[in-house]
Amino acid sequence: MGNGIAHVCARSGLIVQLCDINPEALTRASQTIRSNLAREVAKQKLTAQQADEAHARITFSSSLDDLATATFLIEAAPERFDLKANLFTQLDRILPPTAILASNTSSISITKLAAQTQRPTQVIGLHFFNPVPVMPLIEVIRGLQTSTETFTAASNLAHRLGKTPIEVNDAAGFVSNRVLMPLINEAIFTVMEGVATAEAVDQVFVLGMAHPMGPLALADFIGLDVCLDIMRILVDGLGDPKYRPCPLLIRMVDAGWLGRKSGHGFYTYEK
Repeated sequence: MGNGIAHVCARSGLIVQLCDINPEALTRASQTIRSNLAREVAKQKLTAQQADEAHARITFSSSLDDLATATFLIEAAPERFDLKANLFTQLDRILPPTAILASNTSSISITKLAAQTQRPTQVIGLHFFNPVPVMPLIEVIRGLQTSTETFTAASNLAHRLGKTPIEVNDAAGFVSNRVLMPLINEAIFTVMEGVATAEAVDQVFVLGMAHPMGPLALADFIGLDVCLDIMRILVDGLGDPKYRPCPLLIRMVDAGWLGRKSGHGFYTYEK
């Protein structure tokens, strides 16, 4: 998600600093961005010169201190509150006092993240959808403390990136994952209970409901560990047992079967 966000920001003319603690991840990100820009050139969405200029606007860094001049920061760390909270605490000390802190979280409370900082009015959620260069939607999530000025700035940024911002208030899972993840979870229950195979479940949604991808193939694409994290956030945040994660999902994550990124989930993939 991070490299996709950097891609669309740079493509829109913004100067971008892409930061990751793993230098190898930065190398892969640079290669992925260059490859995706080349794909846009091939589809005549960009010229070769525009693609080169977009990539040149991105600087790659493995130190948070290099973000000290950022005016708008978008965090895209894994979906764990402790990790994001620690990052927000550090970034709050590093960034200029006027900078906005946004999270690409798909389910974690913006209100709780904002409370980890000394600038809660300047914290907001910007939930991009994957693949970021293609998908037009951004959920813009207001925390309890988020100011109107911060919301307006975030919405304006979304428009500049060529996206459609949809305003959402802070609640576990927001809109997208509060609806999507229970669907995926119930699809996993049907496999666990022997109602149908994974292939059959997905065919029902693709052929019968015009979904571009079945829920189990989508779960593999998202990452089964991410799906499990979100289900746990839903059940903790909403307090309703209907959001309990399917035992099969838990076992698959325990086995390291995480979907596409591990090569094995409900389907098998070449690494």
